[in-house]
Amino acid sequence: MSGHSKWATIRRKKGALDAKRGKLFTKLIKELTIAAREGGGDPAGNPRLRLAIDNAKAANMPADNIERAIKKGTGGLEGTIINELTYEGYGPGGIALLVDVATDNKNRTVAEVRHIFSRIGGNMGESGSVAWMFEKKGVITMPKQGKSEDEIMETVLNAGAEDLQTEDEFYQIQTNVESFEPVRKVLIDKKLIIENASLQWVAKNTIKIAGENAEKMIKLIEGLEDCDDVQNVFTNADFDEDFIRQQS
Repeated sequence: MSGHSKWATIRRKKGALDAKRGKLFTKLIKELTIAAREGGGDPAGNPRLRLAIDNAKAANMPADNIERAIKKGTGGLEGTIINELTYEGYGPGGIALLVDVATDNKNRTVAEVRHIFSRIGGNMGESGSVAWMFEKKGVITMPKQGKSEDEIMETVLNAGAEDLQTEDEFYQIQTNVESFEPVRKVLIDKKLIIENASLQWVAKNTIKIAGENAEKMIKLIEGLEDCDDVQNVFTNADFDEDFIRQQS
């Protein structure tokens, strides 16, 4: 998990969060629509939608936007059909990448993603080529809020979390899929601020990366995240500590 949280550190230092690129609302609206389509428009009976609504509210999305996205998913409003896909590939130095997309045009999206890979020294792989290197986990990121690591550790482990990592001024909590919602609920009940909570692909093992390959890898990830259809990018890269400090 350390490589996963190091990438979160780099994103903060480089100011590359989606919100600063104006991409966040687009991604959240797609997730709201898909969640409502797959599990219905009632968040009480749809955990994925409940999470999507919470993340949208945390990003200060207007209630009207949230409601419209949900209605598009349930058929209450007209909208295009959005498909979820995962592309696999390799970056510089053979680093693995999983790219989750939500698109209304598969041909357009795969062409764009392939172009980004090739432009920055990577290449797309066949289905299954790197997915076996990852496993689905719940990942919750929260600012420290004056809470000690021991205090947060006790809280989340008692709720079923697997691990807690400390990076700079935030904690990153990892859970299995089943424990994700119970752990998130405990933090909410304690009125703790959650910066981000989602189910993500986490690498089983990471590969150390530094220097030119690390620089190219960041450009590749950022290029992919700039694509309107890309929802998330996951990697098994473990960025070198010295390299992280240089990103300040």
